[in-house]
Amino acid sequence: MEIRTLSQLKESGYKPRSVKHEMRENLIRKLKNRERLFPGILGYDETVVPQIVNAVLAKHNFILLGLRGQAKSRIIRQLTELLDDELPIIEGSEINDDPYNPLSAFGKQQIQFHREETRLDWVSREFRFVEKLATPDVTIADIVGDVDPIKAAKGGHLLSDELTIHFGLLPRANRGIFAMNELPDLSGKIQVGLFNIMQEGDIQIKGYPVRLPLDVMIVFSANPEDYTARGKIITPLKDRIGAEILTHYPADVQLSAAITKQEAWVDRHDLEAESVYVPEFIAELVEQIAFEARDDQRVDKRSGVSQRFSISVLESAVSNAERRALISGEPDIVPRISDIYAALPAMTGKMELEYEGEQLGSARLARDIIKRASGVIFEGFFLGIDFAPAVAWFEGGNKLLLSDTASAEECVGLLEAVPDLIDSTLVPLDFSRGDKAKLVSACEFVLEGLYAHNKISRNESGGFEAVTKAKRDRRGMIYEDFTDIEGYN
Repeated sequence: MEIRTLSQLKESGYKPRSVKHEMRENLIRKLKNRERLFPGILGYDETVVPQIVNAVLAKHNFILLGLRGQAKSRIIRQLTELLDDELPIIEGSEINDDPYNPLSAFGKQQIQFHREETRLDWVSREFRFVEKLATPDVTIADIVGDVDPIKAAKGGHLLSDELTIHFGLLPRANRGIFAMNELPDLSGKIQVGLFNIMQEGDIQIKGYPVRLPLDVMIVFSANPEDYTARGKIITPLKDRIGAEILTHYPADVQLSAAITKQEAWVDRHDLEAESVYVPEFIAELVEQIAFEARDDQRVDKRSGVSQRFSISVLESAVSNAERRALISGEPDIVPRISDIYAALPAMTGKMELEYEGEQLGSARLARDIIKRASGVIFEGFFLGIDFAPAVAWFEGGNKLLLSDTASAEECVGLLEAVPDLIDSTLVPLDFSRGDKAKLVSACEFVLEGLYAHNKISRNESGGFEAVTKAKRDRRGMIYEDFTDIEGYN
């Protein structure tokens, strides 16, 4: 039977719970049933998730503190999975009034006038979540509410009457979850209003005190950079936040690659191509580039390098490979090293640079990071394999240019001229000489690895050649000539 009145609700045996108690009980049930918490969130099972579980079990409001691209917003939005499927409210209530204990003047009037026949409505869990991005222009009216003169005029109420209030986002999250992202960007006086509600349940609108002991789980997120760069969290509010939970980037390349594989759009099903294949070394290289960028002293550590960096780079690399397949008419899409270089626009906008990096330039810095990352991944795949004949071929004055629009058939013809390159490349890999698109990708990766280890050189157009004496310093290492870079001295 569909429950539509207060009397029917009482007959059903329904017992109201606070939202924090509701989330606690549902969490306990999930833990007992061994259900996975926060599906799609990888790398936090032993760190962040247990701390969130503890906060919910303790009925604490909490804050997620971490750099860009650490899944803070996604975690917060998945907290709705700890709410009941539906919740009964007084029909027409703006703040989800509990039929057993209404807060608003409207809810109390409905119970007073209709008693057991008070009409009810049911709200699903997704409508019990209210999210707000904190910006300096957010007002107390946005969060708490304001007097609505139109309501007063239409209803014949005094401005001091609670029935004239247009409720803000926080009261509308009553009996649900209220999330505030980038909390330090919120002005101090708004933060004061938040902690007063969290502690006392009091709000003031246009000087009229209104007591609203809201039943709400409040969750915040913040970037540590915000504490000094744009604002701060006031001490009384920090004191009322039950737990400060630190998020982090993936601990290793394999985990980072798994996250990118989950999030990146690489399956281009809308094309006639037979398949999209991302070689393992390409996937790991994309992640290693992000790791190298996070460790580079020329990249701002306070800002961080988001996981979206890897996702965007991989998507862009696949898109360049897709462009090549469309031009050449090839059936398969297989990204190469040249496609990663083509994805430079996806990298440069996601790195905040220190002074040295700005002088070098984001594009040049990105190329340098790709080179270092290629050397690391190359060693993991081809350590101990002798490419001396290939290096000797380049030292003999030969050059090789693999265009990023050239078909695999064309590239294989060029690569076969390099002694032992193809045969040596295939040693650790599980595909054959007949997989031409994969073979070209692997051989180009080997050439990039030899370049990263200073065995051969690479020019701006992607051509490979011998390392000339002019490009070596007295220690035998390739040096970078920065004299042609504008603004560098």
